[in-house]
Amino acid sequence: MTHQTIDEHDEVLTSEDLALLRANLCEQQLFRRDQLRQFAVDAGPHPGDPGAPPVAGQLEVQVRLAASARMVLADVEAALTRMDAGDYGVCHLCRGRVERDRLLIVPQARYCARCQQVREAAR
Repeated sequence: MTHQTIDEHDEVLTSEDLALLRANLCEQQLFRRDQLRQFAVDAGPHPGDPGAPPVAGQLEVQVRLAASARMVLADVEAALTRMDAGDYGVCHLCRGRVERDRLLIVPQARYCARCQQVREAAR
């Protein structure tokens, strides 16, 4: 069994964990791609009023939801790329390990919990 050390407390990400995380990320990738396709379909004329543009408020909500879906998709695809490159679970700021429990909850996480808190506090 392959183990990837995640932190100094000997918390490890097992090959089973990695397979589960990859499956989760692939599922999220498919969902976000489908979601973006649906937004593209919904952006067209609305049933019952062909040719009429969507109401401004609806359009704004769709634009924001699509932007959010694109951001999550980019994060998910970046995590899959990190997995393929062998540097999945390495914090982008401190270069330490992202905690196993954190990855199991947020598989696309780029930062360890401490660095994530620092980033959020700076906002």
